[in-house]
Formats: sequence, structure tokens, C-alpha cells
Amino acid sequence: MTAKIAYDDIEVGTELPSQTFPVTRAMLVQYAGASGDFNPIHWNEKFAKEVGLPDVIAHGMFTMAEAIRVVTDWAGDPGAVVEYGVRFTKPVVVPNDDQGATVEVGAKVAAKLDDNTVRVDLVATSAGQKVLGMSRAVVRLP
Repeated sequence: MTAKIAYDDIEVGTELPSQTFPVTRAMLVQYAGASGDFNPIHWNEKFAKEVGLPDVIAHGMFTMAEAIRVVTDWAGDPGAVVEYGVRFTKPVVVPNDDQGATVEVGAKVAAKLDDNTVRVDLVATSAGQKVLGMSRAVVRLP
């Protein structure tokens, strides 16, 4: 695949289309199976509360993966992402109901770098709280 967005067509400040991602308990169980992370804070409400959490929380890496989809969808090629990092600032609390939680993600081009790369800064929130800090990706464009 090749990215659909051309480096020369991008300006600093370009906003990527924002997206909202649902997070349900069923998704967390599926992610646990795929990742091998069966920590009970991600599926057992009683245990999560016993260790001081408000409820079951989403895996940090799951949240991180959902957030980068804004960038990969925009670029048109997941392989265009050459660097990605975040700090986990708040957990995504996932209630045991029919709706679960949502993660809202916005992003914008923060800098044009060498080698046809751009730095994209992401903002991810859930329930009005920032859940990822220093969320940045470097994307190589044609």
C-alpha cells in the first residue's frame, strides 16, 4: 500500500477527520484473547473495584490502537506510520451496559519533518477526560 495523502499537499495545522470508537466489555474480552492480557481489571468488575478502580477499564494498548486508526485511515496505509507513542493519563472506564464507553479522537499535523514525514498530534478523550497524553505519530507520505 501507499499513503493516499501527498507530503506536498499537507500544511502544518491540517486537521484529520475525527472519529469516535465504541468500547464494550465484549470487545475487551476479545482483545484479551488476542493479546494474551487477561488481567481481571479488564473484565471483572468486582476485582477492578477491589483494587480501587471505578469499574472495568479498557486495556491501554487497546485504547492506543483505536486512537491511531484516525491516522491510518487518513493516510490510507497503516505502514505509513513509522513512529507512534503515547502516555496513558486516565483509564477508559467501561460500564456493564448495552452502550459501554466511547473514545473520541481528533488529530492534526503538528510539524513537517525531513524525509517526507509529518508529525501528527492526537487527542483522545473518554467521558470528557483526556485518556492519552503526548500522543504523537510520525507518518511517511509520498
